[in-house]
Parts: sequence; C-alpha cells; structure tokens
Amino acid sequence: MNEQNLQLASDLRTVITRLNKKLRKKSVSAEKLSLTERSTIALLDQHKTLLPSELAAMEKITTQSMSQILNHLFELGCVTRTPSETDKRKVLISLSPAGQEILYKARTEKDEWLNKVLTDHFSEAERVLLTKAVGPLTRLVDFD
Repeated sequence: MNEQNLQLASDLRTVITRLNKKLRKKSVSAEKLSLTERSTIALLDQHKTLLPSELAAMEKITTQSMSQILNHLFELGCVTRTPSETDKRKVLISLSPAGQEILYKARTEKDEWLNKVLTDHFSEAERVLLTKAVGPLTRLVDFD
C-alpha cells in the first residue's frame, strides 16, 4: 500500500470522526437520544414505515436491541406503532410528528453551526475547495 494513501486514509478517518463528534455536540434537540436512536429516526424519515426487524438489519443490531430502542423512542413520543393490515403479528414503525420535529431541528442546528463557521472563519477559496470535496466524500460514504 502506498504510504501517502495510507496517511490520507488515516487523516480522513481522524478528521471525519472529530467533525462527526463536534456536530453531535452542536445539536441540543437530539442530545437525549443515543446515536442509534438518532440513526433510527433518520431511517424512518427516509423510508417512512419499517418493520422492527428491517430497522435492526439496517442498524446492524439484534432485534432485541432494536426493540429496546423503539420502546424508548415510543416513550418519548418519537415513533408510532401500527399493526400490519396483512399480518396482525407484525407492527409497522413510523416517525411521529414529534420525532420528525426533533430530527429536523437537530439537522437545522448542525447546519446553522456549520454555516456560521464556514462563513466567519473560511475564505471563499476554502469554501470552494470544500464544495469540490463533497462529491468524492459522498462516493467514499456510499462505497461498500
């Protein structure tokens, strides 16, 4: 492996991890939720309705762990449970309006913080460079 590529991989991992941690701290709205709970409500926002087993598979956790997460989100009013019309043993999980509000508010808080930092502390040339980096970083995230 090329030494330069290995260093790039290490630097990217470090800076992305630190940025992710920083962004989590900038969201007051979602601070009462765990990372997996935040990810679960984001999945429900994206997919609208899912079975608990589907959510568990997407999060790569056991159905028992997902059940605990969903119980907590249900207690907080973030999700709704609806019996399946085709199979009464199954329950469909959806994001409630309260859950959607928490998710959108958390995203807005993070976006506003990033916007302020980029506007106040980065030059136009640096913002252009970051804009160009979004495409390759997206490909990196989407790669399996």
